[in-house]
Amino acid sequence: MSSTNLLNTSSTIHKLTIQEDWVVVLIGFLIIAITLFGFIVPVPVFGWKNVAELTTIVLSASNLTIIGLQFVFVACIAVLGALLTGKRIQIFLFAFPILYILTIVALIISGNGIVKSINLEAVIFSLTIGLLIGNLFSLPAWLSEALSTELFVKIGLVLLGTSVLFSDILKAGSLGLIQALIVVLSVWYFAFWVCKKFKVDDEMRMMISSAVSICGVSAAIATAGAIKGDSKKLSYVISIVLITAVPMMIFMPYIANHFHFPQTVTGAWLGGSIDTTGAVVASGTLVGEIALKISTIVKFSQNVLLGIAAFAISVYWTYTQHSENGNQEQKPTLKVIWERFPKFILGFIAASLLFSFFITPETTATVKDSLKNLQGLWFALAFTSIGLETNFKDLFQQNSRKPLYAFLIAQVFNIFITLGVAFLLFGSEH
Repeated sequence: MSSTNLLNTSSTIHKLTIQEDWVVVLIGFLIIAITLFGFIVPVPVFGWKNVAELTTIVLSASNLTIIGLQFVFVACIAVLGALLTGKRIQIFLFAFPILYILTIVALIISGNGIVKSINLEAVIFSLTIGLLIGNLFSLPAWLSEALSTELFVKIGLVLLGTSVLFSDILKAGSLGLIQALIVVLSVWYFAFWVCKKFKVDDEMRMMISSAVSICGVSAAIATAGAIKGDSKKLSYVISIVLITAVPMMIFMPYIANHFHFPQTVTGAWLGGSIDTTGAVVASGTLVGEIALKISTIVKFSQNVLLGIAAFAISVYWTYTQHSENGNQEQKPTLKVIWERFPKFILGFIAASLLFSFFITPETTATVKDSLKNLQGLWFALAFTSIGLETNFKDLFQQNSRKPLYAFLIAQVFNIFITLGVAFLLFGSEH
């Protein structure tokens, strides 16, 4: 694995990680500033239903040109990040195009109509492609050295803040936020307790608790960044999240229809319990317009809590962790907490506040597609990197079943507690 993924092994790595977080905030806001000042990176088309559409639309000369322009922009940003974090630029320049091409392949696969219908996100394909290559072939040292998983993930998280808008919640009223608070707190603590009973390790326990209670993939990624978690464990948690979201997305609307739940209750149930925003929208659409609206509001409410949760988790993690020699540290001072605090979270919150209260809706509408596309691309690049540097046997080894069992139990609890809260808050709204 690359040095950025070795966690707390030396003071040198610790200093690099702190520096990298500030670099990520700088780069994230550089991308935002460039976009706001009018250089909007075109969004490539990856959607296709058959071979004819693949060749005439996705692989057309015009779309490949857009993909090429996107590469130039992202490569320049990535090289700046590599330079500021001390990587060898010559190696990075040679390796990054390979990483980008593999990621584009994953995005094209995820753009297939059948894949979209079951709501499998691009990151699962970028992870799979990386895993296949990394496990079937021996990676050259120069490629392994150039992988920058944490850098890519954290840039994506800062950009994610631009789409987490407090204004959506203010417009929606208080019920969605009340439900989000009740569900997130109760499900997080229950998941944490279950993971502890199953003796799941501390890092994965935090990731699972956040993923199942807040907003799935984004929450798992943010938590891993906040605690400087192992990327292999993160990829495992995200695989569970994406796989379990599919049957929930399909069957929960039918259950709601069978028992004649009001659309308001169904929407609140879907938005509060399904872990990915895309799956929430898909399942809400199956029920009806009112359910879609309520489910989206509730999911947005949970998404807004992500920055607050990441902040709280990072402080808790710093305050409770053991020293390297295994002895309990003295409780850290505010200075120590600040030194260890992952600064990218500040970038996420700042971006959210900027787009929630200071950028006009018209400007937001103009730039949101480009920023969302770039955010997804950085996440996909990160998971291609994770796949390349992860041993498949380590990812799905026999003793990894306990985290799976803990996740599933917590998800079942999530489904029932969210349904109860949905009836309590939204049952009289129909």
